[in-house]
Amino acid sequence: MIDLAAAIGARQLSPVEVTNHYLRRTEELNAKVGAFYTVTAELAQEQARAAEKAVTDRSESAPLPPLLGVPIPIKDLNMVAGVRQTFGSAVYEDYVAGDDDYVVAAIRSAGAVITGKTATPEFGLPCYTETAIGPPARTPWDLSRSAGGSSGGAAAAVAARLAPAAQGSDGGGSIRIPSSVCGLFGIKPSRGRVSEGPIVPDLFGLAVNGPIARTVADAALLLDVMSGNYPGDMYTLPPLPDGETFLGCARRAPGRLRIGRTRVPVVEGAVVHPDCVAAYEEASALLAELGHDVEDVQLPIGPDVVPYFETLWYAHATLAPIDPAREDRLLPFTRYMRERGLATGAGELIFAQAYLQAVLRPALAAMNAYDAILTPTLATPPAPVGYFTEVDPAENFERQKRFTPFTAAYNLSGQPAVNLPLYWNADGLPIGVMLAGRIGEEGTLISLSAQVEQARPWRDRVPAMG
Repeated sequence: MIDLAAAIGARQLSPVEVTNHYLRRTEELNAKVGAFYTVTAELAQEQARAAEKAVTDRSESAPLPPLLGVPIPIKDLNMVAGVRQTFGSAVYEDYVAGDDDYVVAAIRSAGAVITGKTATPEFGLPCYTETAIGPPARTPWDLSRSAGGSSGGAAAAVAARLAPAAQGSDGGGSIRIPSSVCGLFGIKPSRGRVSEGPIVPDLFGLAVNGPIARTVADAALLLDVMSGNYPGDMYTLPPLPDGETFLGCARRAPGRLRIGRTRVPVVEGAVVHPDCVAAYEEASALLAELGHDVEDVQLPIGPDVVPYFETLWYAHATLAPIDPAREDRLLPFTRYMRERGLATGAGELIFAQAYLQAVLRPALAAMNAYDAILTPTLATPPAPVGYFTEVDPAENFERQKRFTPFTAAYNLSGQPAVNLPLYWNADGLPIGVMLAGRIGEEGTLISLSAQVEQARPWRDRVPAMG
C-alpha cells in the first residue's frame, strides 16, 4: 500500500489504472472468495479520476494525501454516503446510508479510492461470514474454509489481492480472527483510538475500527489515517505527540521488551490445537532470539468473565432496529442472540458491566508489568465453511467460543492487540499468534511487530489463487 501510494505520487502509476486493476480482479475472483457484498465501481472510478487530476495538477513541493489513489474497501457495518449498507442482513438489503461514518470520512480525506463494501456476518455478531446477502467469505489459502469474521470480507479481499489493505472493526476479535485465518497483519487499536461515530454507540467500548494489511507499515499508516476522536465519543485517547506517527513506530526498533506468554484459554473447554501451539512456540523462540525477555505468565482474566461478556454480546444483538414485518429474514443465530438479549434485564446488564470493571482493574495493573503479552490468536486452524452453522444456534455459539478463546479478553480490557502471520501448517494454512499491549501503546506493538516481520518476512507468501 505504501509502495503503491509512492508510485502514484511519483506519477509512475495511474490511479485510474490501479483502480481498474483491482476492480477487474474483484470481478474475476469475488464469487470464489466472497469478499464484497457491494462493488462501487462508479464511485471508485470517479475518485480515481479525481486522484489522477490531483497528482497531475500539483506543484512539485505540494504534499499529497497519504492514500491518494489507493483502493481501500469499507466493511459493510460502516456507513458510506450514498452506498448500500446491509449490515450482513437481508433485513437491510435495500438500505442506503445517508452519511459517512467518521472513520470513512477520514479514509476519504486521505485520498483513498473506495472500491466497495466488504462482507460481514449479520450485524457483525459471529466469528464467521456466512449470510443470505452473498457467498461465504473464504480464506484464499483454502477455499473450503472460512475467512472468519466479522471482518471476513475485508481479510479475504486483502489476502486474495482484491485490495492492498482494508478497513475492519473488532468487537470480540473481528480483525484478528480473519487476519489469522487469511495470513495477514491486523491491528485492534486501543479503546478510544478511533471514533465509532456518528451513529454507532460505544456504550460498552468493546468494538473499535482498525486496519487489515499485508505489512506492518501499511497497517500503521492506515491506523494513522483512521485515528481521532470527535465530540460525543464516550471513550477517547490523546493523539500521539507532535511529530510522532504509527508509521514512524514501524520504522524504529522497539528496544528490549518484557514479554509475557500464555496459551491457557480464557474459555473453559477450549483445546488448543497442536498447530496453534507450534505457532506460539515458534513465535516465543523468535522473540527471545531478537533479545526480548520472554516468560510464562498466567493471564489475569479467567473463565469467570465469559458469562458476563455473553450478557453484553446478547444485549449488543438487540441494537439494530428490526421491522417486525422483516424479522423472519433474520438468520437463526441472530434470532437466538436477540432473544437472549431481549430477555436480559437492566439489572443483569448493569451488574455484568460492573463485574467486568471490577475484574479488569487489577487485571490491567498486572498486565501492565509487561510490554506485550503473547498468546495464540485462535485455538484451531481455519474452520471449514458451514462448521458453525451445521448445528443449532446454542451449539454454534459454544463452537465459536471454543474457536476464539483468546481474542475477546482484549475487547473487554480495551487493550490494543495484533495478529502476526508467522506460521503456516503442513496443509499450507496460516496460523496466527497474537500480541497485546498496554492501553494507548499501539506504537510499541507496531515497533515490535515490524522487528518480527523483518526477521521473518511474510509479505511474499501468496495463496495459490493470488
